[in-house]
Amino acid sequence: ASSAASDVYKRQAILGGAKVADKLNVISNLLEKCDTLIIGGGMAYTFLKAKGYEVGTSLVDLEKVDYCKEMMAKAESLGKKLLLPVDTAVSVSFPEPIDAEISVEYVESKNIPADKMGLDIGPKTQEIFAEAAKSAKTVVWNGPMGVFENPVLAKGTIAVAKALAETDATTIIGGGDSAAAVMQLGFADKMSHISTGGGASLEYLEGKTLPGVAVIADK
Repeated sequence: ASSAASDVYKRQAILGGAKVADKLNVISNLLEKCDTLIIGGGMAYTFLKAKGYEVGTSLVDLEKVDYCKEMMAKAESLGKKLLLPVDTAVSVSFPEPIDAEISVEYVESKNIPADKMGLDIGPKTQEIFAEAAKSAKTVVWNGPMGVFENPVLAKGTIAVAKALAETDATTIIGGGDSAAAVMQLGFADKMSHISTGGGASLEYLEGKTLPGVAVIADK
């Protein structure tokens, strides 16, 4: 039983960033390839809405709520684990400018106040995501866990980056904000591979053939 339990977390993907729409095909494809899919960042609130939770004024793509329901059902039918934030850092508004001082409180993800918005994963979620990442053999990460450009709202992204830096797993960072966060936080040399191409990384995770890779294969 212990070996079966350890096998559950072998292949993991961590997705964050703002929009579910950017990662539609990625989510579906990764559920077939990974054992565990961890979802944070702004895109998590559409999933939480799909679970029937109150998400306040958090970023939600109402057109993709049904899609999120389908993906949660797909994870269940495939026997895959889909982890969502259990607690959330909330504030009355988005920071303006993005690195401005901001006051936050931590609430359960199912109890976000109607007049507040979620801007980062909370401490319990940081612990759960970090523990899950540490037990993996391979982890692919694309997208921050919150508004990491703000010091107060970077804690979730830092926790994930730190967990990946400390694990023996193969860690692949997929471009864009994730790469920037890992570099800013000084964890770049602890990662197995960092892609500078955010869009290309997503296309690869979707299962698309990349022209540059195809050319090499032709040789």
